[in-house]
Amino acid sequence: MWRVGVVGVGDIGRAMVTGLCEGVDGAPEVFLSPRGARTAAELASRYEGVRVCADNQEVVDRAEVVIVALRRQDWRQALAGVRVPDDRIVVNVMAGVANDDLRRILATGAPMVRAIPLPAARERRSVTVTCPSHPVVDAVFDRLGGALPVADEVFDVFSTLTGTLTTHYAYLAALTSWAAGQGVDSEDADRYVRGLFQGLGRALSDESRSLERLAADHETPGGNNERVRTTWFDAANSEALGRALDGLLAQLRSG
Repeated sequence: MWRVGVVGVGDIGRAMVTGLCEGVDGAPEVFLSPRGARTAAELASRYEGVRVCADNQEVVDRAEVVIVALRRQDWRQALAGVRVPDDRIVVNVMAGVANDDLRRILATGAPMVRAIPLPAARERRSVTVTCPSHPVVDAVFDRLGGALPVADEVFDVFSTLTGTLTTHYAYLAALTSWAAGQGVDSEDADRYVRGLFQGLGRALSDESRSLERLAADHETPGGNNERVRTTWFDAANSEALGRALDGLLAQLRSG
């Protein structure tokens, strides 16, 4: 079993550690950096094989697979002086941070893989995009819901799609606020909207139907859903979404 190090224990780091260790036989040894001290300490107290290291270099020294999950604004300072031997495997999960830049900071010739783990890793339901494919890295993410190896030229497209997550939550919050404005108790509105979209989320597990088919199956011609879709999510809104995605993709590709 692998020895996994996590440098930067934020929400994604916590999700990965939880998915790797919660209720499984043969969980890997996990070594955590002291960044995000409260989260790291909580994970170490919960799982027998998880340890908090004194610093980031100790994480590298102890681990076989080193997952770098720092915030974009912090990574250079946090990794200053850290050196990674060439026999390690580095997994870069930082959006917008190129492998070449990370390699220079770490002064390493180790194999380096970019990856996009999702919060659903905690339930082992994250389809994690990886680039390039690496057997050990893909095996780690297979345990968290499945690896999806892709070519370098489309990796940033998938990263762009990930940038829409909070927009979805904001959409649900807007629905709740609208209902409250119509006199519905805010807690009742929140409960109903959550239940409404949790049900739709479960329908996504039916991979025998395309997303277009799922939309059609939930819509009656001339009905309420069609009315909202065609009057709100019209061509102008669709084009605005496309422009937002194009802008984010351009930014990610420019570094």
